[in-house]
Amino acid sequence: MLFLGKIAAVICAFNLFIGKTFAWLSLGIVSICFTVVVQRYIFATSYVWMQDLYIWLNGAMFTAVAGFALLRDDHVRVDIFYRPARKRVRALTDLVGVFLFLLPFTWVVYSYSMPFVQRAWSYGESSANVGGMPGLFILKSFIIAFAVLIALQGVAMAIRSVLVLSGNEDLVPDVIKYSADQAKPLPKEGTL
Repeated sequence: MLFLGKIAAVICAFNLFIGKTFAWLSLGIVSICFTVVVQRYIFATSYVWMQDLYIWLNGAMFTAVAGFALLRDDHVRVDIFYRPARKRVRALTDLVGVFLFLLPFTWVVYSYSMPFVQRAWSYGESSANVGGMPGLFILKSFIIAFAVLIALQGVAMAIRSVLVLSGNEDLVPDVIKYSADQAKPLPKEGTL
C-alpha cells in the first residue's frame, strides 16, 4: 500500500508542476490580447499571427491544466450527496466514477484524437489563416496531453479510494486527502 501512496504522490506532484507552470500562460494570453486590441483600435493595424497566438495559448493552457484542476477538485459538479457523505462513501463513489466514466472518457479522447494529431504532425500543419502561426500540430498535441494528464489524475484518485477503503488513509498524499469540511453532517431541522 505504501507503493500505491508513492505512485499517487508522484502523479499529483507531476500534475501540480504542470498546472502551476501552464497557469502562467494566462498572463501571456492577457498581454497578447491587450496588445492586439491596442494595435487594432489605436494604431489601426493587426497581425493575424498574434490573434492566433493568444487563442492557441488559451487552448494549450486549458488542456494542460485539466489534470491540475481535477487534482484540486476544481471541476464543476453537483455534489448534493457527495459533499456531506462519509469518506468511505466518497472513496467508493470516486472509485466507481474513475473506472466507469473518467478512464473510458480519456481513452475515447485519446484513441479518436491520435490519428488527428498524427496527421497534423505528418505535414507540419500550421494555421489556416494567411499570415497565421506555424506549428498548429504542436497545439493539437495538447489534446493527447489532456487525455493523459486527466487519466493519470484519475489513477491517483482511484489509488486514494483504494487506500481509504482499505483503512490506509494515512498513506494518501496530503494534496488529495479528503478535506474535513466535506464530511460535515447536514444540520438537523430547527438548528443552525
